[in-house]
Amino acid sequence: MNETAAPSTHGPVVVPALQRWSAGDGTVAVADGCQVHWNHDSLAELAHQLVEEIAEVAGISATVSGQNIAGQAGPAALGELGAGVNIVLSLNPAVDFGTDHATADQEGYVLRVGNGVVLEARTLTGIFWGTRSLLQMLLASRELPCGTAVDWPNYPVRGFMLDVGRRFSQTAFLSDMVRYMGWFKLNTFMVHLNDNEIAKDTKRSWDVAQAAFRLESENPQFAGLAATDGSYTRAQWDALEDLAAAHHVNLIPEIDVPAHARSLIKWKPELGLNGGDSDMLDLSRPEATELVKELFSEFVPWFRSPVVHFGADEYAKDHEPEYRQFFNGISAHLRSLGKAPMAWGSLSTMANGAGHPESGYSRDVTICSWNNDWYSGQAAVADGYNIINTNDDLLYIVPFADYYHGGALDGQLLFDTWEPHVFGEGKNLYPQHPQLLGAASALWNDLVLKDYDEHVMHAMMEPAFGLLAQKMWRGVVPGMDYDTFMTRSSAVSRWPGREFLK
Repeated sequence: MNETAAPSTHGPVVVPALQRWSAGDGTVAVADGCQVHWNHDSLAELAHQLVEEIAEVAGISATVSGQNIAGQAGPAALGELGAGVNIVLSLNPAVDFGTDHATADQEGYVLRVGNGVVLEARTLTGIFWGTRSLLQMLLASRELPCGTAVDWPNYPVRGFMLDVGRRFSQTAFLSDMVRYMGWFKLNTFMVHLNDNEIAKDTKRSWDVAQAAFRLESENPQFAGLAATDGSYTRAQWDALEDLAAAHHVNLIPEIDVPAHARSLIKWKPELGLNGGDSDMLDLSRPEATELVKELFSEFVPWFRSPVVHFGADEYAKDHEPEYRQFFNGISAHLRSLGKAPMAWGSLSTMANGAGHPESGYSRDVTICSWNNDWYSGQAAVADGYNIINTNDDLLYIVPFADYYHGGALDGQLLFDTWEPHVFGEGKNLYPQHPQLLGAASALWNDLVLKDYDEHVMHAMMEPAFGLLAQKMWRGVVPGMDYDTFMTRSSAVSRWPGREFLK
C-alpha cells in the first residue's frame, strides 16, 4: 500500500515529491557559514561533496566540520554544535520510516528541518537521496520550511537506457547523465554498448551498414573489435563506475546478442547467419556461442553492477531451438561469472510463453518488457520472471523517427495515466506487483544517418525526465495537476556538477 502525506500542502519543492511531509512552524534561513557534520566516517566524502554542491546550487558558503560527531552531541543536541545553521548527516540503523516497504530500509531517509537540518537514514544511499532533496529545497529557496520529510521509493529500479552502440556518446556526456539521474533519484543507468543500423530501413547492404562495439580491450585476442569512431577504454569505464558509485547510480552494461550483432559479424564474418549477410549470429555454430562467452569473460571484470544485460531480442523466429540453447547458455555463463543476467523480453514471439517447465527456458533472468507482442509484462510475470517496464510505445525516444517518439515523450499522457505498472493495451499489472522491479525509459539512436549530437538527445530527454522520476519514485501526488508539477520540476532543473551539458 502506498502511504502518502496527509497535509493539504504539497510540501517543499522537491522532485520527485516526498512521500510524506509534516509541516512545522516557520522557516530556517540557511546562510554563509553553515557547517556539515556527520556521525560516521563513511559519510565524510559525501559531506565534502555536499558543501561543494550547496555552493553551486544556492551560492551559500558552507564548511565541513572536520569531525565525526558520533558519541558527542548527536542530532538531538544540534544547537550545541556551533553557531549558524548546522546540517547533520546521520547513519542510524534504527531510524523508523513508518512503512513496510522493503525499499525504505535500503533507500529511505528522514529529513528534519527545525533548529537546524538533520538527515537520517539506514544506508549511505538513503543519506545521498536525502541530500538531493535538501539541495533542491535550497535551490528553490534559501528559506527552508520547518517540518519533517519521510521519504522512500516505491520501486527499487528507476532507470534510463542510452543507446551508445548506434551513436557514440562522449564520456563527459555519460558522466553528466550519471549526475542528472542521481539528481532525480534515478538509480539504474543501462548502457547499450553495441548495435548496428537497421538495414531494412536504410536500404543499405550489410557490407556497408554502420555497426559498432564500444568497449576497447587491450587483450590482443579482441584486436579489431572496438569501433574506430568511438569506444571506451578500461580506464574510462572505471572512471564512470567511480562517478556512478558516488551518485548511487548502478551502471548496467548491455552487450546485445545474438541479434543486433553486426559488429561481431564484421569482426568474425564466418559466424554470421545467412553466410554473414545478417546482423544475427549463426547459433547453429557452437563457435558463435563460445565467442559470446569469451566476450563476457573478457569484459565482465570491468563491470561492478551485480547485473549484466545480454540483449537476446529480435532474433530469427525460425531458429527457436538454437535461440533457447543460447539464452540458457549465456545466462548460465553470466551467473558463473558472478552476475545476474538480464534480457529483453522476446519469449511470446520466440517460444509461445517461456514459463512452462516443458519450454526449457531458464527463469533466473530479469526481463525488460519492451513490447507487449514480443513479451508483455503480464506474460512474463505469469511465467515466473521478475521484470522491468521498458514499454516501447510509452517510454522510447528515437530522435527524428516517425515511430515511438521522435522527440520528447508525451508528458501529459505520462502524468495522467502512467506508472511503472502500466504497459497499455490491456496488459497492465497491479501497482507494486512483487515481480515488478520498476521501470526505465530509453533513447534509441536508430537513425544512424541523421546528424545530431548529445545536446540534441538531452534536449529530447529533459522535458519528461523529472516526471518519469516522480512516477517511478512515488507516483501520483494527490491534488497536483500537470502544470503545477512541471513548474515545480523546472524550479529544480539546475542540477549540480554538470560539465558537458553546461
